[in-house]
Amino acid sequence: MNSNDDQSSLPATKICLRHRRRNTKTRTARGVILTLLVAAAIFITAPHFAAQTPSEPPPAAQSQQQSTPAPAQQPPQQAVPPARTIQLDDFTKISSVSDPQISPDGKSIAFVLSRINLEQDRADRDLLIIDIASGAPRALTHDRKGVGSPRWSPEGDRLAFEAIDTAAKDPKLQLFVLPMQGGEAHRLTDVPNGIEQFAWSPNGQQIAFVTSDEPENKKEIEKHDDAFEVGDNDYLTTGPTTPSHLWLVAAEGGKPRRLTQGAWSLAKSAPPSSPASPINWSPDGKSILFTRQEHPQFGDADLTTLQIIDIDSGATRRVTTHEKFESFGLFSPDGTKIAYWYPHDSDPNNQVEIVVAPTPAAGGSPADGAIATGAIDHNIARVIWMPDSNSMLVGGHDATQVSMWLQPLGANAAAPKKLNLGDISPAWAFWVDAFVGRKGEIAFAGSTPTQPSELYYMASANDAPRRLTNFNANIAALRLGKAEKIEWQGPDNFAEDGVLIYPPDYDKDQKYPLVLYVHGGPTASSTTGFSFFAQYLASHGYIIFSPNYRGSDNLGNAYQRAIFNDAGDGPGRDVIAGIDAIKKLNIIDENKIAVSGWSYGGYMTSWLIGHYNFWKAAVAGAPVTDLYDEYNLSDGNVTGRYGFKGSPYVGDNLKAYLAQSPITYWANIKTPTLLLHDTGDARVTITQSYSLFHALKDNGVEVKFFAYPVAGHFPGDPVRQMDVYRRWTDWLDQHLK
Repeated sequence: MNSNDDQSSLPATKICLRHRRRNTKTRTARGVILTLLVAAAIFITAPHFAAQTPSEPPPAAQSQQQSTPAPAQQPPQQAVPPARTIQLDDFTKISSVSDPQISPDGKSIAFVLSRINLEQDRADRDLLIIDIASGAPRALTHDRKGVGSPRWSPEGDRLAFEAIDTAAKDPKLQLFVLPMQGGEAHRLTDVPNGIEQFAWSPNGQQIAFVTSDEPENKKEIEKHDDAFEVGDNDYLTTGPTTPSHLWLVAAEGGKPRRLTQGAWSLAKSAPPSSPASPINWSPDGKSILFTRQEHPQFGDADLTTLQIIDIDSGATRRVTTHEKFESFGLFSPDGTKIAYWYPHDSDPNNQVEIVVAPTPAAGGSPADGAIATGAIDHNIARVIWMPDSNSMLVGGHDATQVSMWLQPLGANAAAPKKLNLGDISPAWAFWVDAFVGRKGEIAFAGSTPTQPSELYYMASANDAPRRLTNFNANIAALRLGKAEKIEWQGPDNFAEDGVLIYPPDYDKDQKYPLVLYVHGGPTASSTTGFSFFAQYLASHGYIIFSPNYRGSDNLGNAYQRAIFNDAGDGPGRDVIAGIDAIKKLNIIDENKIAVSGWSYGGYMTSWLIGHYNFWKAAVAGAPVTDLYDEYNLSDGNVTGRYGFKGSPYVGDNLKAYLAQSPITYWANIKTPTLLLHDTGDARVTITQSYSLFHALKDNGVEVKFFAYPVAGHFPGDPVRQMDVYRRWTDWLDQHLK
């Protein structure tokens, strides 16, 4: 999925994709960690509202453009239709690849394939396995709901995965194990709230998993004695937020054994966010590394530290001396080191770096370690150890694409090496979707400017990627608009960039209306990767401009941090500078410019129409219009303080919240505006759309407001997603044509 195709938001740091109310403990793929958290600890830089703007089918992610290495062998081609432009119905034809896992013998890759089932208004997910040499795929599951997180046993004889146990009275996500030599998958868990994540032990005899506790007063709740204490949670919460804890179950089945307990929790995540900080076994199988969150409420997701638990004794020890912001810890293959995510200078307004610390011995003193990725001035959204324990694969946004680097370690280590991916961008959904095999092979889901998510393979970090699948051949065969990077000199001496997508039948002698399609986040980026909705908008005869603005995570720490206590004005000036650069190209009709976006893109839309009056139309999806409301009511709630100088209730900080809230400038807005929002959105409360709606309507400004009666930060089902795209596009057509 293109980074501009996200719908996320929260005043904190980053966010992962998946729309699920957190008080229902169902999850897909892996447990997740707060996305306002840039990495597992709510890394917030300004009010972070997430990053997501409609585009691909729900469970996937993609990105960029240049010249794609041809695959050695292609799977059978689908029938390619005559060239035509993209249509709304083509959304239902896109398949999404995710979560590739190379088998221990290095011969095959298991992965998740998601396809839209429009008749039943859902995305169907299946596990597939593909032979690397021949490129021949085969299905491992069929008609299982909620399938995800394929994980090979250490010997490669079994594959564990998550799926919803539809035979249960109260279906939840449970753990299954499939014997690869033949036979049916058997269920290992039957936990009331479902599992959030799991990991095989190194000897393959046990599986550790995470699940949330039942409320202590469950019986009283059933009798309506259900008042609960409110903490740092959102206004839609209808019950106590219970902690998640670590359990152990034999790989052959049996009664699980609890490993951790208490009022604290393993790291949680409110979708959309990056996957929950994964649990990780030590290579000797004697301990597990995990991220501890001091309180289970999402507003306290900054209080995260790395901990190690001894399997036999249950004793835990700290890895470092930090009190906040740690996550995504991973033992090196030799067990001597731990790599983890941590914000630069311990400041969540900064980008995430990878720190490497020595593994603390039992009874030993914790050590914070040293920054390993200081030479890569980008926000790192993934780290994977290479087999030699002396280098790591890291990834993140890089200008208008997603890149991966090989990062050597040691005092005399060589400079990081950027992998040559051509025009392919690995999938980004608040982390980079990649996997490293035992011999250093790399598999990842990714896209190009003209082909949605596919599976790619690299025999080594020095080899060119080879595409193994071709599920989206029909989409790639359409007459699509050209996507290209545009750069300009912005205010405050920032060199800035963004993406232009031209109409499919672009004529250089013609001038076109300009539509801004602003990414969310703000800690995210617009890339030249495939974006269904951007291509669909372009097919209506528009030039699409997706600007990166300060707060974006693609141009270095200074650029990302510059949004601190400057949520709207600085980013707004960046966007206007980008428009001015486009005007100099002499390709647009300057009297027909529209602005649109979702989440922080909705915030930027609301801000821009309140400060500039040349817009012909605006579409604001799940817009943050009131930062004070965001602080009090959203799932990120109090973490919003990191984007400012503290709580709005301390000193005169409220002035900054109000000055940076678009609703403050309602009297300046004259632009015809369409508002779209989910009623059950905890990331950006729908109250904020109501405020803007009434402000405009009561003052005679043309405005329409449509709400979707579902939970989540963006509709999770294809029928409503397509309705969003249709209403969005129709509004622009009404005012630009």
